[in-house]
Amino acid sequence: MSSYLDWMLKVLRESIELAGLPEEVYDYLSKPDRVLMVKIPVRMDNGKLVVFEGYRVQHNNALGPYKGGIRFHPEVTLETDMALAMGMTLKNSLAGIPYGGGKGAVRCDPKKMSVRELEQLSRGYARAIASIIGPEQDIPAPDVNTNPQIMAWMVDEYSKLKGYNVPAVFTAKPPELWGNPVRLYSTGYGTVIAAKAAAERWMGGFEGRTITIHGFGNAGQYAALWATRLGAKVVAVSDTSGTVYDPNGIDPELAIKVKNETGKVINYPRGNKLSDPEASLYVDADILIPAAIENTITERNAGKVKARLIAEAANGPTTPEAERILYSRKDFIAVVPDILANAGGVIMSYLEWVENLQWWFWDEEETRQKLASIMERNFKRTADRWEKLKAEKSGRQVTMRDAAFVLAVERVYTAMKLRGWI
Repeated sequence: MSSYLDWMLKVLRESIELAGLPEEVYDYLSKPDRVLMVKIPVRMDNGKLVVFEGYRVQHNNALGPYKGGIRFHPEVTLETDMALAMGMTLKNSLAGIPYGGGKGAVRCDPKKMSVRELEQLSRGYARAIASIIGPEQDIPAPDVNTNPQIMAWMVDEYSKLKGYNVPAVFTAKPPELWGNPVRLYSTGYGTVIAAKAAAERWMGGFEGRTITIHGFGNAGQYAALWATRLGAKVVAVSDTSGTVYDPNGIDPELAIKVKNETGKVINYPRGNKLSDPEASLYVDADILIPAAIENTITERNAGKVKARLIAEAANGPTTPEAERILYSRKDFIAVVPDILANAGGVIMSYLEWVENLQWWFWDEEETRQKLASIMERNFKRTADRWEKLKAEKSGRQVTMRDAAFVLAVERVYTAMKLRGWI
């Protein structure tokens, strides 16, 4: 199976060709502006000194400061971080916000670390990358296994280095420390807004639609919560412990409570329990929301997927080979791609950043309305472009991801051309 970076480069090249842009655009965007590799020594609770490896990749800043999350995971690689940074450039471009793309990572297993060890690691990483980040330069945020508390430690460490408070250097901070409460659930909420827009456009409506969710971390939990609040029925959820299936509907608040208290969604007291975490991918539901990690739906299992619509809450959960299989189904509608569907997180980070720069704050409802409006507008632009591309390229399979990448690449290309870079 090809790597995530190979996949991103393939889709990038195809979208540049679809948009009719010069080959040099690929040469420019296929490489990051800067890669920083750092070591972070941490004295563990047992007295042993462990040196962790971390990265910060800055891909392109034609449209604004670099922007992208930080993930803590034992299997992170620099190659994956480069692919994710490229994806952030395109995601921010598609969203119409003034950001370039970046991504950060530390190779560690946070589940095996104490709170003190995790704090020391977080502060150490912030110190290690401090010279290349800042409110006008690069604004990190959480990603896999990082959260508002970790952002609070990092913004505190950066502020100590500067000698004054710098709230706008990290986003998705706790609401009590310059954050906005919407940021906590913005990725899952935004994915549901995208799925709702797609269902209203192509499925006759969202209310009453059945939804299955693979992955029950932050994005999956809040996707379940907001899908239910907006009238759909969540019939399956899964995490690494297994899958819970209930055709009568799963109570997302109870499922979240069980997950947070026991660490396993399989302990949910109702419905059918399946030991296979992948079972949620194959449930007979209208909409599938993959919310775990990349390369979840592949050539190996795409034929088992029954959902007619997929909205990607995770980054890169559907491979190109899997997409070809899905789109060949007569009843299949679309994969609403990650750079569109899960952009709620970075859009909300942008809104929080604007608040921090001005020391001005909106209330939760007003912020959520701003987020939904941007998501809906971006969905419509992408769907319109997709339908236009399908009409123009009637002899080939054109996906919604193709349309999203075309729009994103065009905006970055225009900015680079206006600036005289190419």
